[in-house]
Amino acid sequence: MNELQYPIGKFIAQPFSQQQLQEWLLDIQTLPMHVEHNIENLDAVHLAQPYRPGGWTIQQLVHHIADSHMNAYTRFKLGLTEDLPSIKPYNEVAWAEMDDTKNLPINISVTLLYCVHQRMHEILRHLTAAQWQRRIYHPEHEKEISLWDLLGMYAWHGKHHVAHIRLVADHKIID
Repeated sequence: MNELQYPIGKFIAQPFSQQQLQEWLLDIQTLPMHVEHNIENLDAVHLAQPYRPGGWTIQQLVHHIADSHMNAYTRFKLGLTEDLPSIKPYNEVAWAEMDDTKNLPINISVTLLYCVHQRMHEILRHLTAAQWQRRIYHPEHEKEISLWDLLGMYAWHGKHHVAHIRLVADHKIID
């Protein structure tokens, strides 16, 4: 079950390096393309398939990625324009059950991902080493998070969920 829940493993923070920065920025830049590529041959049956027993359907998952990364964009902007801003957590499970997630086609969220990621990438590729150390406060986890670690988390998050989509697309889910 853990392989289905975390097919690429859990996020592991990395020290700042230019090489890691370029890798994570590339992950941010290319995520929408990877999502689109991995859903292009999925039909309605696939979209209604959970990526693991008890997990979200692929439809919910694609909409979740857009919801999450719209929040990421806002969190980065807050972290760059305010001193230690407290971010707004949200109930991602409740969001995944809302009518937009259930009723709208996933291409709406893929389009959102392209737009949000283009804007996010443009901001992030210009940050200085000092700006990467700016922090946000996550009240739900009661901890400060550097923008550097936030970048790593969202780079991982995108790849994590693309791997979930691949589990369904490659028919590796056990019913």
